[in-house]
Amino acid sequence: MAQQANHALPAGFQLDDYRIERQLSLGGFSIVYLARDGAGKSVAIKEYLPNSLALRGEGAIQPVISSEHLAAFRYGMKCFFEEGRALARLSHPNVIRVLNFFRANDTVYMVMEYEHGRTLQEFIQKNRQAVTENFLRNVFTKMLNGLREVHSHKLLHLDLKPSNIYMRNDYTPVLIDFGAARQTLASDTPMLKPMYTPGFASPEHYAQRELLGPWSDIYSVGASMYACLAGAAPQAADTRMEKDQLMPAMVRWEGQYSDQLLETIDWCLCLNHLYRPQSVFALQKALTEQVSAPQQREERWLDKTFGKFLSRFKKIGNR
Repeated sequence: MAQQANHALPAGFQLDDYRIERQLSLGGFSIVYLARDGAGKSVAIKEYLPNSLALRGEGAIQPVISSEHLAAFRYGMKCFFEEGRALARLSHPNVIRVLNFFRANDTVYMVMEYEHGRTLQEFIQKNRQAVTENFLRNVFTKMLNGLREVHSHKLLHLDLKPSNIYMRNDYTPVLIDFGAARQTLASDTPMLKPMYTPGFASPEHYAQRELLGPWSDIYSVGASMYACLAGAAPQAADTRMEKDQLMPAMVRWEGQYSDQLLETIDWCLCLNHLYRPQSVFALQKALTEQVSAPQQREERWLDKTFGKFLSRFKKIGNR
């Protein structure tokens, strides 16, 4: 079935115990709505509706699924439902809270807390000057608290990127959209068709998916930090495997951020999964190793005083 745009449920539609207010987002895999529960509390509801398998026309409620795609649709629906059940067991301030999940209209729905804020992607696009070293360390260290909780439940996110890190109004990061979190650490769990975002997906996303593990999400964390600095996604891992043209963070932003932070980003972006941090704890330890204040002040003064001469001097001294 060709890719197509599915129509959202109409405003005012009563969906189980919830009343749809409006569509929040539309993707190739699902539709997310703003709704209210019986008590009038705002919630976000994610509807499983992959546009490659199902089509809902304007004014319709139930999707049309051809017989050739029915088995794939039902398998995906089962995984989506199991994902909701797994995420509902998580209760962490840096992970989106799943409140309920249910079947209706020949598909399934996941009810989540509605958060006020915007994605990290939106934030960095509009506030480039705010992307300081302290900002990066603070946001990603807190986000990693949530990812650590996810991994402890034998789940992987597998689609970690700035647009899937939500920033509350108090700047607390929250992991959202576990649309690709179907691959658990259990070896007997079947996988759906691979889903990933080029630039943020690890090499294992493309080939040898049996190697997927916490280090795969860690690659995505490194790519997300790199994207925050660059304002765009890094080179995709599959093309890096063919011809690696990604400029290391240590080279691209030398003198603008601490060597320790840039080395950590490059560590996460190693193509060989064995050379990356093997756990969230290891990465957090690196991110919390702040450069001392006196050293930072000295480096800023030297950079300002000597400029390009300092950069050349460092390169000569490292030979």
